[in-house]
Amino acid sequence: MLSTYISYQLIAKDIPKSIARIEQQPTVDRDTQYYLANITKVKSIDDFVNNDRLFKYAMKAYGLENMDYAKAFMVKALKEGVSDPDSFANKLTDKRYAQFVKAFNFAADGANATVYNPAQQLVTKNYAIQAQIAGLDPNSDYVKGETTYYLANITKVKSVDDLMSNNRLYTYALAAYGLDSATEDKDLIKSVLQGGARDPDSVANQQTNKAYAGLASAFNFEQYGANTTTYVQAQQPTVDIYMRQTLEEDAGKTNEGVRLALYFQRKAPDITSWYDVLADTALASVVRTALGLPDSFATADIDKQAQLFGQKLDIKDFTDPEKLSKFLTRFTSMY
Repeated sequence: MLSTYISYQLIAKDIPKSIARIEQQPTVDRDTQYYLANITKVKSIDDFVNNDRLFKYAMKAYGLENMDYAKAFMVKALKEGVSDPDSFANKLTDKRYAQFVKAFNFAADGANATVYNPAQQLVTKNYAIQAQIAGLDPNSDYVKGETTYYLANITKVKSVDDLMSNNRLYTYALAAYGLDSATEDKDLIKSVLQGGARDPDSVANQQTNKAYAGLASAFNFEQYGANTTTYVQAQQPTVDIYMRQTLEEDAGKTNEGVRLALYFQRKAPDITSWYDVLADTALASVVRTALGLPDSFATADIDKQAQLFGQKLDIKDFTDPEKLSKFLTRFTSMY
């Protein structure tokens, strides 16, 4: 039997190739084809949870397959959404629930939850509002004509340059955020779009006018690249997560340490505090093993656990691919 270290390296050195093998499994392929063919037909929470095949696929994608029987629990989470910090999903210690609800955000997006793309639905909604503010009838032939053109062409946009080179789309996009394409500095707009909105210090977030941050969020090329105008969390991204989840589960059938390492690798970029680690038994197990701590340490005071982890490791290293790789080499060698 191969060691945990070697088994992990064989998979981790080419994750796309490893996932491609998972995609070729007959059951996985059938379930995925069904999911993609039917998820866009889901228009409500009831539609979602009552289609057992779709619901179980989605739950597994977010690592919640052990809770797919608890439909009343999940309905409550979905109904309350994630906009309110005190919503049911946000108050749960396990962040996977909030991530799931955010992906299937019926509370915010209603019937559009499984087809929602900010560059499409949000921008056209904002455009109608701005038209009304400007004294135009949102149902006028002009507004309808511009919106029809926009929706017919925005999905062809694959970059910031694509958007800015189509004057009609560019004008519509800016107008949706109360910005006038005739007077806005194109260099500034380009910097806003290229910098995105995730970084608090991005150009968009540094502007006093919050419209720039809104524009950058809707056209999030910095995060989604060429998929920005077609990205829908409930569709292909959920499939991608499902494939990764299945890869990890398959690895765990022969070596639990490999599953843990792959899971940690996937989650590491989102870890912001040691309490994030301690809230997830799998992540905490990896750190304890890498530090040579006994399982019994998990029963110690949580603040003391966090303090010790912080003394031994720099949490920022988990966002550095090279340092993360070294950490997981350490873990898999010790497992």
